[in-house]
Amino acid sequence: MKKNRILLCLAHMSGNEMKYIKEAFDTNWVVPLGPNVNAFEEELKRFVTSSSHSDGEKRYEGENYPDTINAHESNPDNLWPDSLPALERKQVVALCSGTSAVHLSLVALGVKTGDEVICQSFTFCASSHPVTYQGAVPVFVDSERDTWNMDPELLEVAIKDRIEKTGKKPKAIIVVYLYGMPAKIKEIMQVAGKYDIPLIEDAAEGLGSRYDGQVVGTFGKYGVMSFNGNKMITTSGGGALICPDEESKNRVMFFATQAREAFPYYQHEEIGYNYRLSNICAGIGRGQLTVLDEHIAHHRHIAKLYAEGFKDMEGITFHGNPDEHCDSNFWLNTITLDSNLRVAGQDEAYHEAVKGAVGGAAGVVHSTGKVHTDCEPNTNVEAMRVALDKANIESRPLWKPMHRQPVYKDCPAYGNGVSESIFKTGLCLPSGPLVTDDDIAYIIDAIKKSIV
Repeated sequence: MKKNRILLCLAHMSGNEMKYIKEAFDTNWVVPLGPNVNAFEEELKRFVTSSSHSDGEKRYEGENYPDTINAHESNPDNLWPDSLPALERKQVVALCSGTSAVHLSLVALGVKTGDEVICQSFTFCASSHPVTYQGAVPVFVDSERDTWNMDPELLEVAIKDRIEKTGKKPKAIIVVYLYGMPAKIKEIMQVAGKYDIPLIEDAAEGLGSRYDGQVVGTFGKYGVMSFNGNKMITTSGGGALICPDEESKNRVMFFATQAREAFPYYQHEEIGYNYRLSNICAGIGRGQLTVLDEHIAHHRHIAKLYAEGFKDMEGITFHGNPDEHCDSNFWLNTITLDSNLRVAGQDEAYHEAVKGAVGGAAGVVHSTGKVHTDCEPNTNVEAMRVALDKANIESRPLWKPMHRQPVYKDCPAYGNGVSESIFKTGLCLPSGPLVTDDDIAYIIDAIKKSIV
């Protein structure tokens, strides 16, 4: 057994962060605004509007990675410099979380009580919970099998049906880039455009992923980024919203800072929120940006090792880029297990109720005392998770589809069975920047040894 636990995904400090944190303290900018926040937003803007880094994998392929990529210290004005003209109006607002970015995109679009918002079902709850904050109703749409993301054909079916049933269009569409994999965004954009419904891209897991060379999060009206501690880069906790233009950015910033009107005293005519990123956290983000390309290259390198390792393993399928349009960052590498695959300990799976958080899950969980729910991973998947845990390897089931979550049982849903079938057979594997080639070999070997 390995001495140190192999973690699923954890952002790695580059060593450059302390410079910007020190500046924040030295200048007494320790509030949710300041020079680091402004600079972080500009640097993020340059990244999301940059042209394709199609040579990225070639530059960093192999075992050796540079210490920094386009570091600010050596080239502060040339970080991802080649903007695509069509994207030049995009602006970025740094916020306290990716969830707050989703919420503010809905606020900016005027989503209110009684409205409906189409959401991808196969994802984390942060995409749909903010819809309920606004008193609106999530309408869940299932996935297609290639990317595991929202099915464009089913999306149109849902829109037509909601118009027929309610007499009005959904107010917005939220598509997600699950585990970093780009969705079929061109097809989804065509459907959204046909019905003139604004598109929000939840790219929280997709920082650095591209579709046809364009950074995900920049196709729709708004794009969401996350810098949580387990993402490609981190600000400890934080996020950002990609806005279509300067006017939209200012409107979002207004709501993110308690919606204060222009008077010498505090005048509030709309409800606002305390959602801005702190200057200290933004300093961490600036340091992290210097190694973003390196992190992306490392995740893709790990994906290649997994793909090669599972290539000839019967009953295990690695989820890679489905076509030439998709260029995933492989934030989390995932596999599916054939339902007929036998795993050691499978007959004992789900025999004991979980009492606390599993793996790296954060926060306080509610212990129910129950062993089963009406939609759960297959017994061989749970047995594999337990076997890997015993080998000191953290793994985790895929996201449980939102339309199968009890909290959303009364919401409209348009399913095709894809997300449920993938959820029941899938597993996330360690993918962070600290995972080594030897770790990957150890993980693949542990999986092989678990199969009977």
